[in-house]
Amino acid sequence: METTGTRDKILEGASGLFLRYGIRSVSMDNIASHLGMSKKTIYQYFRDKDEIVYSVTEAHVQGERQQFGEIANKSKNAIEELVGLSGCLRENLKGMNPSLLFDLQKYHHRAWKIWLDFKDHFIRDQIERSIEQGKEEGYFRPQVNTKVLAIMRLETIQMAFDPTLFPKEEYSLSQVQVEIFDHYIHGLFTEKGKKLYEKYKQEFPKKENTIT
Repeated sequence: METTGTRDKILEGASGLFLRYGIRSVSMDNIASHLGMSKKTIYQYFRDKDEIVYSVTEAHVQGERQQFGEIANKSKNAIEELVGLSGCLRENLKGMNPSLLFDLQKYHHRAWKIWLDFKDHFIRDQIERSIEQGKEEGYFRPQVNTKVLAIMRLETIQMAFDPTLFPKEEYSLSQVQVEIFDHYIHGLFTEKGKKLYEKYKQEFPKKENTIT
């Protein structure tokens, strides 16, 4: 039990640092200092920083799968699921350093592969299913090309992390995602869908404030 507890503590501490400062700028010394333990202790559980990044990414993806699945199962319709998933994304973006995905892609290829697989398969499938459900319910325009819109949504989420497009000195990651999301949903809605969305905004203002 102690072994598992220490390993989880390292992953939790490292994850918090990566989210706040990005991956590249966090060293093994930083992680050890943050946790109040020696680097020797950390090396008993992880070969190097790359292995920590891999394990943190793996745990994050597993948590996201569970969270997204719960939202989908609890939602009464595609609009409610849209609001729930977007709130989940916004919550996960709080305090996140925009360089995180860039660091992952450039310096930690194994972990990046986990993220790409999650994005290009699980999340894409979720978006496509949600769009098709919304069409059947009459909330999304029937002429929308589901696959094209799903790809667009995925790429625009990732695009917001690109520091060459949105330098963190000029743009808030959360605000960029809000603008992108607003553009996306209004391209999907029928009049019926828009009215239901506005109803959710009035009934659940706290949820609206968490939309990404």
